Amino acid sequence: MTEHQAPAAPAPELFTWEFATNPYPAYAWLREHAPVHKTRLPSGVEAWLVTRYVDAKQALADARLSKNPAHHDEPAHAKGKTGIPGERKAELMTHLLNIDPPDHTRLRRLVSKAFTPRRVAEFAPRVQELTDHLIDQFADKGSADLIHDFAFPLPIYAICDLLGVPREDQDDFRDWAGMMIRHGGGPRGGVARSVKKMRGYLAELIHRKREALPEHPTPGEDLISGLIRASDHGEHLTENEAAAMCFVLLFAGFETTVNLIGNGVHALLRNAEQRALIQDSIEREELGLVDLGIEELLRFDGPVEMATWRFATEPMEIGGQRIAVGDPVLVVLAAANRDPDRFAGPDILDVSRRDNQHLGYGHGIHYCLGAPLARLEGRIALTTLLHRLPDLRLADSSEELRWRGGLIMRGLRNLPVEFTAR
Repeated sequence: MTEHQAPAAPAPELFTWEFATNPYPAYAWLREHAPVHKTRLPSGVEAWLVTRYVDAKQALADARLSKNPAHHDEPAHAKGKTGIPGERKAELMTHLLNIDPPDHTRLRRLVSKAFTPRRVAEFAPRVQELTDHLIDQFADKGSADLIHDFAFPLPIYAICDLLGVPREDQDDFRDWAGMMIRHGGGPRGGVARSVKKMRGYLAELIHRKREALPEHPTPGEDLISGLIRASDHGEHLTENEAAAMCFVLLFAGFETTVNLIGNGVHALLRNAEQRALIQDSIEREELGLVDLGIEELLRFDGPVEMATWRFATEPMEIGGQRIAVGDPVLVVLAAANRDPDRFAGPDILDVSRRDNQHLGYGHGIHYCLGAPLARLEGRIALTTLLHRLPDLRLADSSEELRWRGGLIMRGLRNLPVEFTAR
């Protein structure tokens, strides 16, 4: 170091509560000083964090990085762990987040039929109905916790409808999912009981639907019925695969939307000028800016902080770092999405940003299958909320906001707001 050079800032401490609240300064340091960084995770497992956009995009599409945890040979690692509580159970192991082609190709093809643009568009009236109903429950109170009262129940009811869970059973799913999202993947206590109940219910529901399935498909057939029909017509989908698929869609399909709505509203309420732009476009019914805004919220503080686990199947390099066979690799989407080499003013929320090829829902063959539905739910939720509660604001207690810990998802535990009662 010359006398004119300032010493480098010390390496940031990762995975603390302060880090969970605002990880972006730490990610900026890593992008500059250690863009592919080996670290010890809270679980004790050592993994590589990939933080630059160009490296992240490459890694997400690299076939040498397997999703199958069998490629990781460290016994202490929770085999199959992808951020979804309860997945250590063998019958929940075969799902889209931890398999490779050709099994991944087969299962994704079956499930993708539920997420075509047409099917998603047909679902819009139900999402609007749910949104209005939930807002009705607190609009006359003048205050609410937007996570508990709105962002959490909306996608859980929506995904239950998509799967074909009867309305009379959906409150049970809300309770079970609430336990998992509040307490993470702990192996004991209420989380384990909730996982067991949900798993047992899905197995029973699949069995009941198989017994009652008509010979020919019906319009708008639910996803569980579609999966059963595929397995009964030569696609070789086992009942365990169907249950695992439903479980992962239920969990991943709702938590990402909870976080999109929660993080998105939080960001807008802390950026008055950007919120005003969105609100003005809603009132003028010019929703093009809203769609741009959704993409920017996904980039700026998206619902998925790190892509789910990958494991090197051969010696390789990422960003100049040698990765050994079996090494776990975590692509940090939140860091890549604020890379100044890819995005101008990356730490600034700009809802009119057009050059916005963010990685919020991943990239490559594991790109989030439910992204179109999440975008639809996010757009309807935000537009309806800001239209019906135009003076929505953070409550005084918002300084006490708590972020959920964990590697994969990034989301708030609470979001207290105030508004003029309607």
